[in-house]
Amino acid sequence: MPEPTWSVESFRASSGAVPHLLVHVPHAATAIPADVRAGIVLDDEALADELAAMTDWHTDDLAVAALDRADVGAVVFRNQLSRLVVDPERFPDEHEPMATRGMGAVYRATSTLDVLRRPDPARDAHLRVRYFDPYAEALADQVDGVLADAGRCTIVDLHSYPTRALRYELDPTATRPAVCVGTDPFHTPPALIASVAAALAHGPGSLALDTPFAGTYVPLRHYQRDDRVQSVMIELRRDQYLDEPSTLVPERFDPLADRFSALLTALA
Repeated sequence: MPEPTWSVESFRASSGAVPHLLVHVPHAATAIPADVRAGIVLDDEALADELAAMTDWHTDDLAVAALDRADVGAVVFRNQLSRLVVDPERFPDEHEPMATRGMGAVYRATSTLDVLRRPDPARDAHLRVRYFDPYAEALADQVDGVLADAGRCTIVDLHSYPTRALRYELDPTATRPAVCVGTDPFHTPPALIASVAAALAHGPGSLALDTPFAGTYVPLRHYQRDDRVQSVMIELRRDQYLDEPSTLVPERFDPLADRFSALLTALA
């Protein structure tokens, strides 16, 4: 097994309650191993631009800040590599809708639909074995651990997205609310949606379901199989806490961390 490309942090409430929350932060990192970088055709300036566009900046900081304020038990599972290495949230096969854009588990296209990597099925298979599969197994194991301890697991799948649509998006005309709540018919019950709306709908801007992005992450081991695993995706429009693309603005970030903290408290 390769060196882990994820980190796991545990937060326990002062009450000692067994945590059932798992906050997944898959797209906040920018690191790309040198040998993987060699297979990307962009020059350094273009790669920096692509990272600026595609990284969910500071969502990991937001998760930790919210949990520090909430005093609730939770696990934070962070990807430590850029999604340009592999995207752990994609389906690894033909079931992935974004594969039509050249952005399946291993991206071949950029956010502007230019070439990121030349076609090389053997390389893509190697990247999936080296990075995608171990990450998926580790996250599924973490969910199993939460289930064993708490009897249920609620995944909060944390993302952000730019104010203006990028060319790769399947529907660039979709509504772009302040908060997009991604759902799954099997794993996102109405009560979970209601909790998210109660905590996040009253801030600046609007809240909407499954626009501009839909769905939420559940490990394939549990997907459509185990209803003890609930999941909801939170997509935050970046102008709420950044000067886009990547500069954190504390006077915007802190109120957002308070709102996300209230959500985690409600879910716990």
